[in-house]
This record gives sequence, C-alpha cells and structure tokens, in this order.
Amino acid sequence: MRVDLGGRAFAEGVRLPALMGVVNVTPDSFHPGSRSLDPSHAVSRGISMIDEGASIIDIGGESTRPGAMPVGVGDELSRTIPVIEGILHERPDAFMSVDTSKPRVASEALRKGCRMINDVTGAENEEMIDLIADAGAQICVMHMKGEPRTMQVDPGYDDVVSEVGAYLSGRVNALVEAGIPPRNILVDPGIGFGKRLEDNIALLKAGREVVPREDVRLLWGVSRKRMFLDLLGRKDSNDRLFGTLGVAASAVCSGVDVLRVHDVLEHADLLKAMTSTIGGQ
Repeated sequence: MRVDLGGRAFAEGVRLPALMGVVNVTPDSFHPGSRSLDPSHAVSRGISMIDEGASIIDIGGESTRPGAMPVGVGDELSRTIPVIEGILHERPDAFMSVDTSKPRVASEALRKGCRMINDVTGAENEEMIDLIADAGAQICVMHMKGEPRTMQVDPGYDDVVSEVGAYLSGRVNALVEAGIPPRNILVDPGIGFGKRLEDNIALLKAGREVVPREDVRLLWGVSRKRMFLDLLGRKDSNDRLFGTLGVAASAVCSGVDVLRVHDVLEHADLLKAMTSTIGGQ
C-alpha cells in the first residue's frame, strides 16, 4: 500500500513536503534531543510527532553520525522493534519507517508493520533489494561517500551534483530492475554524509537535479546537522533549529517531497504559515 507522503502542489511551482519525524533509539546520535533509549519514551515521542503533523515516523537503532561505530544486528533489533510495535499498537494506521542498512532488521521491521526502509547505504546489499521487492515496501536510498567512521575525512568531488545524481540514478535503476515501482522509491542526496559545506550547499541549490526521474521522490535530511556549524557558527545542535527551518523553507520551492526532521511541530507551523502566504488554500 502506498500512502501519499507529500509533494503536493499548493501554488504554481511550489510543493508542500511531508514530514518524517526522527526517533533515535540510540545513545550516540549527534543530536541529544533525538535520543530515546527508553522504549516507552520513544513510543510516546513518536505518537506526539504524529499528532504534531508527521506523515512518517522513522525509527533508528544505529547512529550514522560522522565517526559512529557499527551496532550489531541483535542490539539494533532490540532497540527498534519494541518501539515499532508500541507505536503501531497505539496508532495502527501510522506510517512507520526503519532507518537501517541490515536486511535482517529490515525484514523484521516490515513483518511488524513498517512500510518503508530508509537505507543510508543506498540499498547496495542485493538481499535488501530483494526484500523490498518481495514485500512491496517503499525505500529511501541515500548517497554517502565512504562509511560513517571515515566519511568526513577529507571528502572531495569534481562535480558533486552530477556525481551524486549519477550514483542515485544507478541505485534507482537497480531497484526498478528488481521490480520495485518508481513510485515506491525516494532518493536522498545525503547532506553531511561525506560532504563539505560547499558540497551540501550545491546539492541543496540543485534540488531535483539529483533525482533520476519525475516519478521518484526526493527526501532532504538537513535537520540540525553540522553544516550549520560551518555555515552559521552554531556548535551545539540545540542551537541549529533556526538554520534548519531556513533550509526547510527553501525546500518548499525546490520540489522536495519529504523532509526528515527532529522538530515536527516547528516544521508543521512553518509549512502552514507558508501555505497561508504563498497562495495556499
């Protein structure tokens, strides 16, 4: 089953993104405010995000911040599955996503009722692709240069927009060839994942230039990231909300379909205010 997650036009040339709320069941995600180690707290947080306007809740059990160390399958399962079960118990119609690159975690999450896999490794694992195709699920594939432990060690590109676009095109082709409909695919340029500030800015300015085809959706994940240290001098992630909202406002006019955010209420207010002043109904 496919749910309309956003990309709705509300004025000429303007699209209204859906909001994906981030719930990290981890001790080491880069933004402390996103961490919910207690499953009951994580469930409550997810439900609150739904009430605030999130169309998707993305559950993560392994940090992918720069320098993060891998987590075993067992630990990731024990962190994420109780939260998925808890939210769906309270809200059976919730659209749940799991942020994982491990097919076993993805399989169990889908079995429990998740409808999307958010794979920062671009679904390069063939087992993951087969799993998504068999389940009829949705998938978000992201570009990352290297892997979390080393991705920010002197990254560089000749032309970041064309290189990221070519990578995402290749991943979309692989997914479609495996039988996954384009409408079930989202692409993420991977802001902050092996990128310098100038790379991040170029990708954000490019908007949908990195999207291989019109029937594939675009996701941006910029919420409270390090780029706001480099751009605005905000060292603490707690001080990066205003910069995040600035980028979110630009997303409205850049054809972005989904925004992955830590602060659902603030983004929902931003979008509502914008729809009221840019010809919204």
